[in-house]
Amino acid sequence: MEKEEVVNHLRAAKAAHIKWVQKAKLLISGLEVEEDAIPVNSTECKFGKWFYGDGQMLNSLANNPMEAMASIESLHFKLHDVYLQIFNIYFNKAKGGFFTKLLGLRRRNVNEVESKVAAEHYVEMEKISKELLEEINRLERRLIAVSEDKIRTLV
Repeated sequence: MEKEEVVNHLRAAKAAHIKWVQKAKLLISGLEVEEDAIPVNSTECKFGKWFYGDGQMLNSLANNPMEAMASIESLHFKLHDVYLQIFNIYFNKAKGGFFTKLLGLRRRNVNEVESKVAAEHYVEMEKISKELLEEINRLERRLIAVSEDKIRTLV
């Protein structure tokens, strides 16, 4: 794999993360968002699929300390943990009956208090996302600093 391709995959994963966070904002803003449009599981979102797939080869970069990838993973987990709290407000499985569970969850109407709590969780998500993006940007700079030959040895 060429260096440019590796960098492009990282940038695509970063863009997917940004879209994921934006979809959570749409959800709490009252717009209709399908349950599966914002994966709860950190390995099912596009960023998570990249991170646990192609992204793992970046652990081998000489100028990328192991704690950098661990930090990205930790922040990514935290982000999904906070989103789970929002998810449970809007798609609470306990509120549905048998057919709701059988046919899939539907977004439920939330009251003002629940909406406020979801907004507070979203503020926390934004903070974590900002930290995560800073770590991803550092990783990208390290990747760009590595020679093309070194990238070829990673794959």
